[in-house]
Amino acid sequence: MQQRLAALWHARAKGLPLSSPYEGLVLASIVEKETGIDSEREMIAAVFINRLKRGIRLQADPTVIYGLGESFDGNLRKRDLLADRPYNSYTRAGLPPTPIAMPGEASLRATLNPAKRAALYFVARGDGSHEFSDNLAQHNRAVDKYQRLR
Repeated sequence: MQQRLAALWHARAKGLPLSSPYEGLVLASIVEKETGIDSEREMIAAVFINRLKRGIRLQADPTVIYGLGESFDGNLRKRDLLADRPYNSYTRAGLPPTPIAMPGEASLRATLNPAKRAALYFVARGDGSHEFSDNLAQHNRAVDKYQRLR
């Protein structure tokens, strides 16, 4: 892992808001847990990179789930998203303190060379894929379509 990470870090895209290979590893672990379809990996990474660049919280459910540990019963609740814990990326800015999973090489590569898109949001469509949005209005429409109206 260290050798792959070092090689990918040296070949990373310019201008990433990551200060070390370890930060790349942490973000890649989130990309790993968020990705349901391999072809979306670079887009998911782009969303998180764009959010970090703008100082927007990551708001990644897998970080919250990881922080809940064994108390997670399979149902993520609003109170979980509001509880300020070290791994809660809804209440805390930036990256969590450690990786939340072991990322594969594809997630490392995607994180260090994300898609070049302005997307800031994504929502699960319910089939493993995601709808990506560049602004909050688009995202809210996607949430209505794929989450609220189901």
